[in-house]
Amino acid sequence: MPRLLVPTLAALLVAGASAQATAPALSVVFVHPERFTDAAYSHPNGSEPERLEVMRDVQRHLVQLAERGLPPGDSLRIEVLNIDLAGWFEPWRFRLQTGTYIRILRDITWPRMRLHYTLTRGDRLLADADDELSNLNYLMTVNRYSPTDRLRYEKAMMDDWFDRRIVARASQD
Repeated sequence: MPRLLVPTLAALLVAGASAQATAPALSVVFVHPERFTDAAYSHPNGSEPERLEVMRDVQRHLVQLAERGLPPGDSLRIEVLNIDLAGWFEPWRFRLQTGTYIRILRDITWPRMRLHYTLTRGDRLLADADDELSNLNYLMTVNRYSPTDRLRYEKAMMDDWFDRRIVARASQD
């Protein structure tokens, strides 16, 4: 499968009691997810359903970020080109009872994502760029997400990227 398109999601915000503003819109596309470095929660060579679970969680988080930080009238298209979750599976740490591997977090296995994004306001292009997201200090920084959240390190990384690249850029214009 060359591309997996996840449906475009849009959030609609009401500007005031009598007027409705143009909705901030987010489109997320996962390009060649079968080639992602590490996009499965419980196995080093994740199957399509396992990758879909990670992609669903990434998409949900990006939607939440857009709902809170994308100004009305702006549109953001994100093409996720690669996902490499925090940690790594060590072959000798396998659970026979469940048939799953244990993800081991070390300072050399930080989370990474590669993406291309396009930010527009109406017909005006605000940003069109490739970006490499990573958090080399993911084990040493304060993380506001629950320790049981399987995407907690990636969410913190996406939060930082969204605030620096999207919110900051949108507020400049």
